[in-house]
Amino acid sequence: MTSITTAEQAQQELLEEFELFDNWMDRYQYIIDLGKALPSFPDDWKTDELKIQGCQSNVWVHHERQGDNLHFDAISDAAIVSGLIAVLMRIYNDRQPADIVATSPHFLKDLGLDKHLSPTRSNGLNAMLERIYLVARQEQS
Repeated sequence: MTSITTAEQAQQELLEEFELFDNWMDRYQYIIDLGKALPSFPDDWKTDELKIQGCQSNVWVHHERQGDNLHFDAISDAAIVSGLIAVLMRIYNDRQPADIVATSPHFLKDLGLDKHLSPTRSNGLNAMLERIYLVARQEQS
């Protein structure tokens, strides 16, 4: 297995993984399983400042600069949303801000997530993406 060096490569790998599933029930289960593997999220990070507005469920995103990269931690109280967070983390976590900003989230359309998520889930996913891009733009040097 080759090591992932860019957000775009991570996105391509994710698309290849999802091709293994024949139907959306299996894809949803895989997304939920990814969410169960998220690292723990400290309760003291569950603040209004870190909470994502526009999500039906509660979502918190914490970030910090680690060298040249941005490191994100995030969690939700909903299983499918935690899975969507895990998908975003696979693509955008521990990347340089310029890499994040340069990588459009075409996986949404390529996977069909834009068609298979409810409008409220799509809004929440877009709100999470907006936060990631906002942070990356602010951190670009």
